[in-house]
Amino acid sequence: MKTKLFQFTLTFFLLLLFTGCGVKGTESTGGTKVTESKVKVTDASGREVAFDTHPKKFASLTIGDMDIIHQLGGEIVGRPSTKVEIPEELEKVVEIGNTHQPNIEKIVSLKPDVLIANVGFDKNIPALENQGIQTIMTEANSIEDIKKNIETYGTLLGKESKAQELIKQIEQVVEKQTEASEAQALLVYGAPGSFLAALPTSLAGDILEKSGGINVASNFPKLKEYPQYAQLAVERVVEADPDIIYLITHGDPSGVEKAFKQEMEKNAAWKNLDAVKKGNIVVLPSNLFGTNPGTKITEAVEYMRQSLKDIGKDS
Repeated sequence: MKTKLFQFTLTFFLLLLFTGCGVKGTESTGGTKVTESKVKVTDASGREVAFDTHPKKFASLTIGDMDIIHQLGGEIVGRPSTKVEIPEELEKVVEIGNTHQPNIEKIVSLKPDVLIANVGFDKNIPALENQGIQTIMTEANSIEDIKKNIETYGTLLGKESKAQELIKQIEQVVEKQTEASEAQALLVYGAPGSFLAALPTSLAGDILEKSGGINVASNFPKLKEYPQYAQLAVERVVEADPDIIYLITHGDPSGVEKAFKQEMEKNAAWKNLDAVKKGNIVVLPSNLFGTNPGTKITEAVEYMRQSLKDIGKDS
């Protein structure tokens, strides 16, 4: 009888001990949490996404997020369809479309642990979850957004230290002391037949301001559908009279430049701008400005700073 009582007491004690150990965990910054049984992150849409273990296989519909995950050592099994130059080692990775036109069938066939997509991908998430594929939505409307994305992927991969190193490299470039050019700039985003002005709340607008430039479209009324952009109204542009006009595009740079100049020829008012008179129309590199550049955000900032500096010399 005493032996049975002793065994029962011992079993009860061990059960309490193991139960207590199982709830221990650690907190990390940026809205993420890691415990012994779960890896949790909060994506850009506010959704909490949990994994039993650190995910290993990633599919990405965005170039910048793919770049970050690659830099952190994650395995990329699916990449976005793009004409933008990507690392040679990723060129043979299977293309899966983009956030607006994803190839769901192809994504499912690759069986990634997690898919990365832009905010607004919500309607496709249930279909993927039914196949056991988790989705994380991101956005990159500022340098701060990119830093948060790096932190999120660092948590997912268990590479928090490496993520902090990448973030520190970005901060060192952004915070580097340089003389503000105060050049008045207009950021034009679009494709032939459709041009918009990028506002300070866009990634390109944030890069411009962090580089010491002034966005002449800062007071332009934002579009309801695309709040980071405004309608390109010639009257407002003429009133602002920018020192330089930057063209941003996903597609063929030379084609967009030609189309934009044709657009200007339709309205003689463009010819009175200082930027046009001096030939200060610059097509920005599409891999740095036409899409989320990921860790190459440092190159985008340095490119913009040098461009503004060159314009200052010519004025």
